Amino acid sequence: MSAPADATYDLFIGGEESPGAAGERRPVIDPATNREFARAAVGSVDDARAAMESAERAFRETNWAEDDGARRGRTLFRLAALLEADAETFARIETLNMGKPLRESRADVGYVVRTLEYFAGLADKTEGETIPVPGPRFDYTVREPLGVTVHIAPWNYPLLLAVRSVAPALAAGNAVVLKPASLTPATAVAFARLATSAGVPPGILNVVSGPGARVGEALVEDPRCRSVTFTGSVEVGERIAALAARHLRPLTLELGGKGPVLVFPDADLDRAARAIGYGIFQNAGQMCWAASRLYVHESIREPFLERVRAVAEALRLGPGLADGVEMGPLVSPEQLDRALGFVADARSDGGKVLTGGVRATDAGLASGNFLRPTVLVDVPEHSRAVAEEIFGPVLAAAGFRDADEAVRLANSTRYGLLGAVWTRDLSTAHTVARRLDSGMVVVNEAPITYPQSPFAGTKSSGLGFEQGRDAVRTYTRRKNVLVNLGAPKRKA
Repeated sequence: MSAPADATYDLFIGGEESPGAAGERRPVIDPATNREFARAAVGSVDDARAAMESAERAFRETNWAEDDGARRGRTLFRLAALLEADAETFARIETLNMGKPLRESRADVGYVVRTLEYFAGLADKTEGETIPVPGPRFDYTVREPLGVTVHIAPWNYPLLLAVRSVAPALAAGNAVVLKPASLTPATAVAFARLATSAGVPPGILNVVSGPGARVGEALVEDPRCRSVTFTGSVEVGERIAALAARHLRPLTLELGGKGPVLVFPDADLDRAARAIGYGIFQNAGQMCWAASRLYVHESIREPFLERVRAVAEALRLGPGLADGVEMGPLVSPEQLDRALGFVADARSDGGKVLTGGVRATDAGLASGNFLRPTVLVDVPEHSRAVAEEIFGPVLAAAGFRDADEAVRLANSTRYGLLGAVWTRDLSTAHTVARRLDSGMVVVNEAPITYPQSPFAGTKSSGLGFEQGRDAVRTYTRRKNVLVNLGAPKRKA
């Protein structure tokens, strides 16, 4: 693969790269400098239709879905190996395009490799059932791929969150059309090139970038679409859900979060402070499951917040490719302004800034979208900084008196993706985890997941789930077959 600098990333349709019907390209920006480092094709409605046609034809005409899954599994294993061999190139592209430190991008690519390996192993294990029914009948089910599946990926983990759904869809035998975010299209196109080298048939994996309101909606409404997977904001998710409902499309949504972290007095406070820093400041806080709300028992509130402040102030900011950088920029000037707006709202609501809350203007940072790691205190519950997703390195902290108040505060937003509990007491850990209205809970742990672990939210955080062995079934339909065997023949 060529070096990422000064590269061009076209659309990928039918196994070939294409500049798109209109030939339009847009700059791809390094958020550490706000300078162009590549150019990417901008897809149109015509390109979306061409990708869907290519995928539908490949689904019908190749034997990708026809065998027992073993071939698909071998192909995905080869793809994982090719990606692992070129991991550094992909990590550098991801860092240039999204801004995160290179060590985080390397971890993301490693996670993608493991995801491909995991679903490769499941490709030939999507099994049906036999069902007992009365009489001389045989009743069974089979799992069949849906056909063409549409995947609309976000910009915060461009490759990881794309492959998280693409891998099980391919393993199940579907043909895929992937729309990466307009801000971060680079690794999706590079991944499609690699998939072709691994043996994925032309047309089985297609990539069309472009505006969601134009390209994304065209994909969802195309009559060949058989399911939609979307990761992104609640507002866009609601729009996609409405479009999908109009056509009765199966839908998986992974939307926003406002993760609560509950710290009880018996917790390992030093370890908890470091993990909380990781949970809100990794990827500059641009995570749906960011640990963005901190609730600390009143008896330890002040000393613990001092620990968290020390973690925040010790982080080294800088361009993601620079050595030793621990937090990079936000993805765009607009995202930086959005985060600063939440800080301003918190102040106007009576909150205080314990640390951060300002743009970083040091030498080498002023031209980028850098925000100092921020900790807010005494912010009222009704403030937007507490109730809404910021998607930036901003932590809102408050105290609680007992477990009941902690749970009430944790469950007080419309989101329910990830919650965290810090305690050494086994009973507290399990009882509080059960009471949290979240799809996932970690105990004495920073936000973490694995390809084999279900990833899902409740309330406005989404519908359905991703990851885990049942994710392959999301991209299949179950068909029931009943055979009347007839009456047994009488003996002469």
